[in-house]
Formats: sequence, structure tokens, C-alpha cells
Amino acid sequence: MGDRALLVKFGDAIDLGINRKVHALCRAINETKIYGTEECVPAYASLLVYYDPLKTSYERIVFQLKDLEPKLDEIGAKIEGRKIVVPTIYGEEFGPDLHSVAALHNITEEEVIHIHSEATYTVFMIGFIEGFPYMGKVPDTIAAPRLETPRLKIPTGSVGIAGNQTGIYPVESPGGWRIIGRTPLRLFDAFAEQPTLFQPGDSVKFKPITAEEFEGLSKKA
Repeated sequence: MGDRALLVKFGDAIDLGINRKVHALCRAINETKIYGTEECVPAYASLLVYYDPLKTSYERIVFQLKDLEPKLDEIGAKIEGRKIVVPTIYGEEFGPDLHSVAALHNITEEEVIHIHSEATYTVFMIGFIEGFPYMGKVPDTIAAPRLETPRLKIPTGSVGIAGNQTGIYPVESPGGWRIIGRTPLRLFDAFAEQPTLFQPGDSVKFKPITAEEFEGLSKKA
């Protein structure tokens, strides 16, 4: 990937086992402090490794990364994320696409809410915009394609579905995910020691709340 980065690819699917290896390699690089490496950027099935070409070389980095490969399963098994509950109000003005997701699968909106909130999701990566958690997998019974025409403004805290992924918009932005609800949680704070609420490897469950609860939690947030 240019003269100061390389891309390590483990596969091309949204798979928890593959993603664990991605984060295991990132942790191994950080713990062994491979000389010349500067930053790791994890994605679903790949890891981008930045390095200083004045301190090391592509060939040397590849050799050192391959040396770590046999240890990845052991390292990955030790990685434990936090368990986070996300209070979410579903439907109406907070989730304008809840009806279309229900209609797509010929089920009720209440069933979509139940299925979405009963599942436990893993944060696979952070990206797109600051603090946006890509989570999966969404059950096939409520999976839905992106909108054909993205919206110009998605409100902060909007909870969406895109394929077998679910995610939360941490700030107002354009977007094409199907919005089914909204959380009052604050996902991003540029001035905090840890700017993003979520980290890769975290486990997430959504908890349905009422409009009154949303209003109260919004004030606290």
C-alpha cells in the first residue's frame, strides 16, 4: 500500500474468527514493538500496517509479521471486549426505515425490534466517520440492503442496518443505512482521553426504551 504501509488480508467475509485474527495481529505488533511500525488500522478482514521506510523495509516487516502468524489464535483467544448495553428508541421519527425493514421480510415492526434487540453484536471495526461502530452479524431475518438514495442528513445517535451489519451514527452525517432507531448515548468526544465509546471486540446489545426514557437519558448524556 504505497511506500510506507502494507495490507495484511485474512479473507473477504464478515466473520468473527477472521476478525479476531486481524485484532490479534494488531495486538501482537503493538506488544512486540516491531521496530519501524507506526500504526495499525484494523478492518473486517484486513489490517493496514503503517511503517517508517527510513527505519525498516517492506521485506523486513513481512518477515516479522509472518513470524507472528503461529501465535495469532492464542492471542485472539485472550482478547476480551467490554459488554455494552445501548438504550434505543425504535420507530416513528427516530427510526423512519423500521417499516420498510419489516415489510421487506413480511413481519411486524415489533418483531424487527425484538430480533434486533435480542441479538448480541460484536464491534468488528471503527470507521467511515469518527467513532462509527461496524457491528454484526444482524440475523438474516431482518437484514436489509442500503437505501438506493442515501440521505443527506442522518441525526446523531441513529441506529441503522446495512446488509448483515448494524451501526450507530456518532455525529450528524450523510448516510445510506436503513435507520430503525436512535440512542441518546454519546459515541464520540474529541476532547476525551478515549474519544470513541466503542472499541473493536466489544459486545453490544440494544435495549428498547420509551420516548420518556430517551428524553431523560438525552439530558444526562
